[in-house]
Amino acid sequence: MARRPNRPTRLRGLLRRPRPGSRRVDYPRRGKTGWRRWVPSWRQTGSGALLGLAVLAGLFGVVYASVDIPDENAEARQQGTVYYWADGSQMVSVGTVNRQNVTLAEIPDAMEHAVIAAENETFYDDSGVSLKGIARAAVSIVKGGDTQGGSTITQQYVKNTYLSQEQTATRKLREFVISLKLSNERSKEEILQGYLNTSWFGRGANGIQAAAQAYYGVPAKDLDPSQAALLAALLKGAEEYDPAGGGGNHARAVERWKWILDRQVETGTMTQAERNTYLEFPEPRKTAKPTSLGGQTGYLVDIANKYIKKRSGLTDKDLARGGYKVHTTFDKAKVHLLEKSVRTVRERDLDPGKREEDKHVEIGAASVRADGAVVAVYGGADAITRFTNNADTAGVPVGSAFKPFVAAAGLQHGDGITMDSGYDAQGRLVMIPAGGGAVTPPGVTPGGAGASGPTTLRDALVASGNATFVQLGKQVGLKKVKEFAVKAGLHEASLARLDKSFVLGTSTPSAVRMADAYTAFTNEGMRSDPYSVTEMTRDGEPVEDFEKPVAQRVMNAEVAREVNNTLSVVAWTKLAQNQLFNSSGGFAAPGNLSAGATGPNDRMRSAWFIGHSQGLTTAVTMFRTKPDAPQLLGMQGVGGPGSQHGTVFPVRIWSAYATGK
Repeated sequence: MARRPNRPTRLRGLLRRPRPGSRRVDYPRRGKTGWRRWVPSWRQTGSGALLGLAVLAGLFGVVYASVDIPDENAEARQQGTVYYWADGSQMVSVGTVNRQNVTLAEIPDAMEHAVIAAENETFYDDSGVSLKGIARAAVSIVKGGDTQGGSTITQQYVKNTYLSQEQTATRKLREFVISLKLSNERSKEEILQGYLNTSWFGRGANGIQAAAQAYYGVPAKDLDPSQAALLAALLKGAEEYDPAGGGGNHARAVERWKWILDRQVETGTMTQAERNTYLEFPEPRKTAKPTSLGGQTGYLVDIANKYIKKRSGLTDKDLARGGYKVHTTFDKAKVHLLEKSVRTVRERDLDPGKREEDKHVEIGAASVRADGAVVAVYGGADAITRFTNNADTAGVPVGSAFKPFVAAAGLQHGDGITMDSGYDAQGRLVMIPAGGGAVTPPGVTPGGAGASGPTTLRDALVASGNATFVQLGKQVGLKKVKEFAVKAGLHEASLARLDKSFVLGTSTPSAVRMADAYTAFTNEGMRSDPYSVTEMTRDGEPVEDFEKPVAQRVMNAEVAREVNNTLSVVAWTKLAQNQLFNSSGGFAAPGNLSAGATGPNDRMRSAWFIGHSQGLTTAVTMFRTKPDAPQLLGMQGVGGPGSQHGTVFPVRIWSAYATGK
């Protein structure tokens, strides 16, 4: 008689034996050996795929049901962005979203055709979403990058109207679901109308009606096909395709304008004969600012917005949506005083009605604290009439005001170079004892043509001498001088090519950057990047961490002190030449004074003075320019025959600002 198996043996047998009516999952696979036992059969693979799809479909159904179409009027109710002075008082509120809704009937067919040809050729046939765009975004997320574009017009409308502009997987999923729902619930005409009314076209314009006015001064219904093609080009990114912008914007705009017209021929919405009538680019009108951004306010907002975009990644389009509170570093009293100082000197010393040389004079100025805070700027007479910000725009050669960087680079990197070094007739570096400097004939500038004997680096810096600095550049190396200037805070893109004139100041940094770079001389060789925003919130939540930039060492403390001591002599010399002393025979801030400046040896078309006093470093630049002239105009004779190429005026402006008079 056979023994009954014990309980554990019977249990294992039951586990191996399939239940009646069921089939055992053949995995690992029987009858296979080695690695093949672990390879699923095609039936198992297919079943797994179907199960996965069913799960995904179920999850998508849950998401689809849980995501509602938000209130599309939320943006229309959005408040403007408020900018605050450093003391917390309100500077300006940039108004609510500039948008005027119009019906599709008020938008010409040409605009509709141009947008569809440029953005979404299959708009009237697709389901409202682009699976290819979603797949590209998914791949980017897996690689750790941002989500990508490739959205349909419906998706772009959803992003414009219902969602934030952030590029995240969660936002992209909501965009996808809402786009599907919207495409099922609304007609294509309604979606296209909404898209054209909410899209960002630059120049503060949300929607086609505001854009038509901003660029061509006409209502949307009066746009011709050529103008419509240019506005459609802006949808790719107004910051890069507004023809009035710099950095190749105009060329990009023309190229895309042509492409959009050609695409309409390819898609059948324009004949070749009609295309041939639009060969001349439709130049838009000049840009304009709202009246609330007049005076210096527009320049201050421009500087703050530039810093915000650099730190946070927000775009002009994002900022135009409004609702932000921006706290700046700008000192209201200092801004008004700087503006008053410029106006006083202009009205007193320049007479464009009497002298032709006094016409087309422009002035820019920036005042920076030791920690990099931009305290005040003068960007021009009025931000509404002069769009370019003279304080924060490169393009004006800095002349001898660049020489302190050359001197500091020599002290930092040169072998045996001191402020008492000079070069003999053979170009050899020599030490010049105190009292044994150059023998200079009357009327000859030390270090210039006609001077006899070597001139010290100190004397050459005070008198804006050129020959000594040309020799110094050769010895130190122009590349090292350039690297030093970049480390000091000047943008590399603003620096000139490396030839013998480089050390004489052919570079074109902005006034903000020059003022900030000079803080290294008065701050023991340390400097911080310039900043203009301390806090930014939206709906009470911080947008970005706007901590102060960290100070970095530019040069050894001893080098900074040596150069700054010489710049103190420069400051007193310039003040003496202009007789800018008070009744007691001294300046308002003795012992705390230094400056760099252009001088009579400079033959460049600009004048500069960068002065430090009472904890602020302020750069003032003066030049002449005409809108239709590609180059700066000459400075000879500005303000009369004794102006030394206009170099007397920046120091006068700085003195009035520094003394409050």
